[in-house]
Amino acid sequence: MILVTGGLGMIGAHTARALVDLGHEVVVTGHRRTEVPSFLAGRVTVESLDVTDRDAFLALAGRHEISDIVHLAGSIPGEDPVGFFRTDLTGLLNALDAARAWGVRRFAVASSLGVYIGQSEVPWHEDLALPTADLPHLIIAFKKAVEPLTTHSLAGSGVQPVVLRIGTIWGPLVDPESPFFPIPPYLSAVLRGDEPPPLHADDGGDVCYAPDAGRAIALLTTTPTLRHDTYNVSSGRPFTNREFATALNASDLLPGGQQGPHLDITRLTEDTGFTPAFDVPAAVADYVAWRADNPR
Repeated sequence: MILVTGGLGMIGAHTARALVDLGHEVVVTGHRRTEVPSFLAGRVTVESLDVTDRDAFLALAGRHEISDIVHLAGSIPGEDPVGFFRTDLTGLLNALDAARAWGVRRFAVASSLGVYIGQSEVPWHEDLALPTADLPHLIIAFKKAVEPLTTHSLAGSGVQPVVLRIGTIWGPLVDPESPFFPIPPYLSAVLRGDEPPPLHADDGGDVCYAPDAGRAIALLTTTPTLRHDTYNVSSGRPFTNREFATALNASDLLPGGQQGPHLDITRLTEDTGFTPAFDVPAAVADYVAWRADNPR
């Protein structure tokens, strides 16, 4: 059985669905979010777990025979940065403790494309040096620290670490008013019939539809042999706002803009066979259909 912490969040839920689709038994944990999305209902085992509770975390092994861990649980920073770091670091260390105690085969953990910030060479690939740079958000700062904490904690344990440098993900279960990515609020406004926020047509960069991201993580968790410990997780191609507007039959974009960086997924594709199933028009159509019956 594969454990997905944070398995009721957007990326976790799509990872769990992909793992089930691949024929695996899955247990997901949730804490603040408890609603099980319709595409997981009856397909996974759900455990209520605060990952900062070490005893409760380790007790999962008394109820489930866990072979692999995908650690995606995390919190959103408030006004106290130390409190945020303490919460997410405690959860990470408890997950690493569990991985070592249970002798799991593989431990996959969420990092971020933000670790490449300051690197001028594009597209961003895993062999690039990670620059010393000012980081725009506490979450990115923590994700950059996650990588050496994980690999050093598992050294010599027999557990293979898999660092997931996850790109810009959107889709079913995304926050429709996300402050981190302008497309969900834009789509939500169009679906409501409201005036969407102004976007420049040629702005864009990395993007990946959530079901594709979940399938990529599932493959990195289950592929028999991985040649590396670090993988980019995204679609492998940049997008522009114009592509989203065209898919929505919208034409209210500002002229101009600048293409941002995107993640190279050559390593992911070579080692797992992953290729994205959704281009922008297919992703928009799928998301619009989902939102017809769901608030997010």
